[in-house]
Amino acid sequence: MEMFATALPALGDAWALILQPVVLGYLVLGVVMGLAVGVFPGLGGIAGLSLLLPFMFGMDPILGLALMIGMVAVVPTSDTFASVLMGIPGSSASQATVLDGFPMAKNGEAARALAAAFTSSLFGGLVGATFLTMFILVARPIVLAFGLPEMLMITILGLSMVAVLAGRFALKGLAAAGLGLMIGTIGEADAGGSLRMASYDIPYLTDGLKLVIVGLGIFAVPEIVSLLRQDRSIAKGANLGAGWTQGIKDWFANKWLSVRCSIIGVVVGIIPGLGGSVVDWIAYGHTVQTTKDKSKFGKGEVRGVIGPESSNNAKEGGGLVPTLLFGIPGSGSMAIFIGAVALLGSGSIEVGPAMLKDNLDITYSIVWLLALANVVGTVLCIAASGGIAKLTTIRFTYLAPFLFMLISFAAFQSGQNFEDLLALFLIGLIGIFLRRFDWSRPAFLIGFVLSNPVEKFTNQAFQIASFRFRKSFEAGMDYVFSPIVIVLIIITLVSVVLGIRQAKLIMSEGEVQSGAKRAPLVFLLVIAGYLITALVNANMIPDYNMTDKIIPLVVGGFALTCCLILLIQMIRRPEGDAIFADKEVAGEDADAPHGLWSTLAWFAGLIAATWVVGFILALVGFLLAFFRRRAGASWGMTLLLTTCGIAFMCFMAWSLNRDFPPGLLQDAVDLRWPLK
Repeated sequence: MEMFATALPALGDAWALILQPVVLGYLVLGVVMGLAVGVFPGLGGIAGLSLLLPFMFGMDPILGLALMIGMVAVVPTSDTFASVLMGIPGSSASQATVLDGFPMAKNGEAARALAAAFTSSLFGGLVGATFLTMFILVARPIVLAFGLPEMLMITILGLSMVAVLAGRFALKGLAAAGLGLMIGTIGEADAGGSLRMASYDIPYLTDGLKLVIVGLGIFAVPEIVSLLRQDRSIAKGANLGAGWTQGIKDWFANKWLSVRCSIIGVVVGIIPGLGGSVVDWIAYGHTVQTTKDKSKFGKGEVRGVIGPESSNNAKEGGGLVPTLLFGIPGSGSMAIFIGAVALLGSGSIEVGPAMLKDNLDITYSIVWLLALANVVGTVLCIAASGGIAKLTTIRFTYLAPFLFMLISFAAFQSGQNFEDLLALFLIGLIGIFLRRFDWSRPAFLIGFVLSNPVEKFTNQAFQIASFRFRKSFEAGMDYVFSPIVIVLIIITLVSVVLGIRQAKLIMSEGEVQSGAKRAPLVFLLVIAGYLITALVNANMIPDYNMTDKIIPLVVGGFALTCCLILLIQMIRRPEGDAIFADKEVAGEDADAPHGLWSTLAWFAGLIAATWVVGFILALVGFLLAFFRRRAGASWGMTLLLTTCGIAFMCFMAWSLNRDFPPGLLQDAVDLRWPLK
């Protein structure tokens, strides 16, 4: 009762703080900035908050918090635009939305998909804020109950979603997940610092590949290239569907799904280090498992939008629990948030237990600013969704060069290296062939996202468990098999069993016809060759650094075994069998008027020109040549579109204080910005 007696007055003080007109004005400003940042694929909340950091020093605490919370809350909502309209994950929290949101846009239902997503995001954000309000004083023991074994099991639960998303051939899905895990282990190991796959004199790989690059490469590049080859609009007709009112009705018809996925978002968001990277996949897997007719998933099922979007906004509320209670950032954006809070006012505000003790009113102000930001952001997004959805009726040839421009810029921001663009192109190639031969791209991405948590939590839990077992067998078993771990094991096993049964009904790449043996077999051999190379490289690590080699060896061995079984099946089965799925045999890709390599050459040309003359000069030449030759535009239209593209790119880089990729020319000549 004493806690509630303290909390109720603080709640009243919090409302008095945030209902001031100037505070609401800063909140709306933050929401608008978050919308602008979230629309650009790959930037997300980290880039947005980084932009605000210089302005936080000395700012009135409640005004600074309103600005930051407005941005943090709305980015998981606005990133839906890219996921639905372009098939590009706006951020790591909107990857699962692509699976059904983009097919809805291609079916002419973009406005419906956006409205359903925004309504789900609003509800999820309010659930997260409500949870924070109720449990901010009692959540401490809950968070402390999650040790390393529990966090490892949550990660494994995320991996179990591979069973749901494996596709018609479970072995392909498992091999794709294993490939993602192995690519995720590239670079310096956390435990002993050993280099994996970076020992081939490629310094760029030392830090591993960034999620932004892999997400854009696996989903964005294949979809852009595919639509560009077909030379039509994203939606086949000008009909945008029933619009935002139908999307709201869809949410209301599936409100209990939204409730369940919001709770999933809150629970996963509480666990530091997981958050947006996995929550949408867990929610998507739950959505599939609880739907009777699973045949529509991957083809435009609105439930496949409602589930992930409910969870990824709710996780922001959950992510603030460890951030506010312990000062432990639940994600990259929360880490910047903690640093920004320290700059506010006189610097007397500090997240953690002291904030709950000394600034409980400000703590609850953060909670309800989060709720208000979700309301304001959703209203703005729904109001604009009908107009923005009309982008899907524009001939894609006019959109593609701008998308190549945006994803190149976003990829470069992840590491500020030219090699980021090369990595984007190579991962894009992998994504193109995974899509072509009906290998599960979501499974690959889940594997990549969870590779680091799996390794980190496994090594740390193993070290502590070994110490406990040395004390006594009972102490070790109590540590490894806590009640929470047992519950999570049961949930994971149920998820795997149900997922294997249902995977054949879910075609994330749609219907794929089968063809000859040669192309699918060559791709399988290339994958197996990489896995063998990675296994040999991991085995070269000295035995005294066993923690650095054990995960790559186990995962690589498992993935290679799946590939060998697939190889045997391919050798034994006749041509035309479903295992030889190939999009180039029949369907949109096969009937496309433009070839794969000639289309991909435009993107390769942009990257090659960037290496020579820098990004902006390369972009000028790329846009002029593309609009004039590929799009067949007049010189007037070509010059207008090129000028708009360059001006937009310069404005975005200037406003976000970002650099452009330099080339050899910039090394030899001192040029003015933006050419340098």
